[in-house]
Parts: sequence; structure tokens; C-alpha cells
Amino acid sequence: MIKKPKEAKTARNLQAPSVSVLRLTVHSTLMLLLLSAGAAHAGGLYVNEFGSPSTGTAGAGAQAWANDASATWHNEAGMTRIEGNQITLGAGIGSIDAEFDPDPNTPFSGGDGGDAGDLVPILGTYGVLSVTDDLKLGLGIFSVSGAALDYDDGWAGRYQVNEITILTVSANPTIAYRVTDWLSVGGGPMFTYGDLEFKLSVPPGGNGRAKLDGDDIAVGFTLGALVEFSPQTRVGVSYLSEQNFEFEGDLEVQPLGLNLGTDTDLDLAQVVRVGAYHEFNDQWAVLGTVGWEDWSTLTDLFIATDGGSAAIPRNWDDTYHYSIGVHYKPTQHWLLQTGFTYDSSPVDSEDRTADMPIDRQLRYAVGAQYQFSETMTFGGALEYVDFGEANIKNSNTLIGDYETNRGIFFQANLIWKL
Repeated sequence: MIKKPKEAKTARNLQAPSVSVLRLTVHSTLMLLLLSAGAAHAGGLYVNEFGSPSTGTAGAGAQAWANDASATWHNEAGMTRIEGNQITLGAGIGSIDAEFDPDPNTPFSGGDGGDAGDLVPILGTYGVLSVTDDLKLGLGIFSVSGAALDYDDGWAGRYQVNEITILTVSANPTIAYRVTDWLSVGGGPMFTYGDLEFKLSVPPGGNGRAKLDGDDIAVGFTLGALVEFSPQTRVGVSYLSEQNFEFEGDLEVQPLGLNLGTDTDLDLAQVVRVGAYHEFNDQWAVLGTVGWEDWSTLTDLFIATDGGSAAIPRNWDDTYHYSIGVHYKPTQHWLLQTGFTYDSSPVDSEDRTADMPIDRQLRYAVGAQYQFSETMTFGGALEYVDFGEANIKNSNTLIGDYETNRGIFFQANLIWKL
């Protein structure tokens, strides 16, 4: 959507940028701004790896499983199933491989950028406090951060991106109440801090360099409901509201000596997830989730600088989420998990850019949980993510696709009943 222009800030340098430099720099930075504001869902600009035990099923059925304190994020209504007080801690690491294959007809000559991927840390902390058997308070703090992409100098897509560094942290305090024996509801505010640094090359001659940094805190909210048809069967619904970021930062362009204030408005899509959990017997259970993200609202973006402003077409589509998982308990203390998730692509090849080379997403996961005692459970999960070929057909700056575009994530978790 196009935001209403704001008053330009006082210029920090009396030399105004050329129109071509401004437009190219603005166009190349907007996708990074979107990515830097990530939350913890999959599809579109959201991600899925945040350190909870549900990683073992690639997130399938997380809205209905409600087995530990991470329910405060997956579906706060599920906290009413938690007895007493509980803390869930999760940590891990992800390795991203992204290698671009330039088309012979790409507008600018240069290398393939090498392996632009990097290591990404995974952190998640969740807690549930039982006020009564029916009233629960919760708090989730999670982060997916690190240097996401770093292309080699002089690569063919240098006018879209050279390097991205991202840090995001979200806090989600929640409350849940059991209304009847079969219905629980919950909700709470969500606060997301985003910090970014973005570098790219700029013409003329390709010797110029642009660097953008900025940060902001966006506020939204979450809602949830859990329907328990029986002790073995339940369905959960979760909702994440739209969030608005107003990034304020600096844009430096060298060797032109420009230092511009930037102000970018961005709305992140609302999200709906419906998850189900069903136990066939004491050993086997099946889980599943379907979901929708409202990315079709992202038609145009508005960015303002000291030197001017521009509306950039995005032409995004809604994304759809489907996942299925299985639980198997070979013994009383062991739980084995596996799952698969599919997320549709939010953007076509004409509008895709190299700062976020994600197409449709496929996730394959395995995991295990081991109960050491009545109060302590330890687990882990391994997940492989196929981000798709991410074909780019931008006739002005870049043409090609990603011959390698994948991620491998490992995480461990600890469930502690207080």
C-alpha cells in the first residue's frame, strides 16, 4: 500500500542525490526492510525456526499440541493445558546456502556471488505461570538473528544487494482462560524490535557504495482459541495481527558524500493458523496445520529520504501454509517426531530480488523428546529447508536463479516444570 508522505527531514548534506541513485538505492533496500522485521511464522516474510519442541514436526499441529510453555506463542489458549508453572528454553544454529546462477542475458556482468549464506543463531524462551487451574499468564521471547547474506564483491547482482546483517527480537506477553471444560481462549500484545544494516553498489560506473541502517519497534497482538473435543482430540486457532514498522535510519552513499535520513513505513501481514492434534492410542498421534497470510495488501511501499520519496511496486500475493506431522512414543519416556511443511511463494520472478531469494518453501523435520523426570524433559530437532529456485527476472538489474538455495537447522530444547 502507499503511505501518506511525511515531511522531509532537514538535509544533513546540501548536495542532493541524483534521481537514478535515489531510485535504485530505494528499490534495492525495501526488501531488506521487510525481512528485518521478521516474526516467527513461515511463508512470506515470516520465518519458522525459533527453538520450540514443535520444530520436530516442522511446526505441524503446534496450535493444538499445547504440551509445553511454548504454547504461549503457538496458541496462548493452549496454556490452560499446562499444569503448574513451566519454562521452555530453546537454542540452536542454522546454516544457509545460497548460490546464484546468473543468466547470460543478465543486464550487468559479474560473478555469481559465491555462497552468500551464513550461520544464523536460533533462540527462544517461553514461560507459563498458573494463577489458578483455569487462568494462566505467559511470556515468549524469541530471536532469529545474524548475517543473513554476504555476496562476493563485483557479483552480477551487486546493484540489488551486497551484504545484509539482521537482528530481530520479539516479546509476547499473554493471558489465557478456560471458559468451559472444552473451550479456552487467550491473547496478548506483541512487541518486535528490528535492526538492520544493508550494503549495495550504485552507479554510475558501479564504483559507488550505499549503506543503509535503521531500527524500530512494532506493536501488534495475538489471539488464540483451543477446542478440546476429547482428551485425545483438539483443534487450535491462532491469529497474529498486522504490524506497522516505521524505520528511521541513515543512508550513506559513497563516493558522493551523501548522508540522508530515511523513513520507511511498512505493514506486515496478518496471519491465521488452524492446527489439529489427534491421538490414535498411547503410542501414535497425528498433527496438522493450515494457514493464510494476507500478503496481497503489499502492493506498493513508500520510502522517504532527505532527497525525495518514491512508491515502489511490490505486487505480492497471499501465501498459504500446509503441514503434517506424526508423534510416536516407543516407551513412556521417549517421544519421536517427524513432519513436513509447505508454504507458497509470495512473489513472482519479475518482482523477486536477491536480498531475499525465497520461493515456495519446503520443510522436512525430525525430532525427539526424552523425559528425564517428572520435572525435566530434554529434546532436539533437525530441519532441512528447501527455499526453491527463486528465479529472478528483473530486466533492469538481474536475471538468473539459485542453483543452491537451502538451509539446515539444528535446535535443542529444555522443558522445566517448576
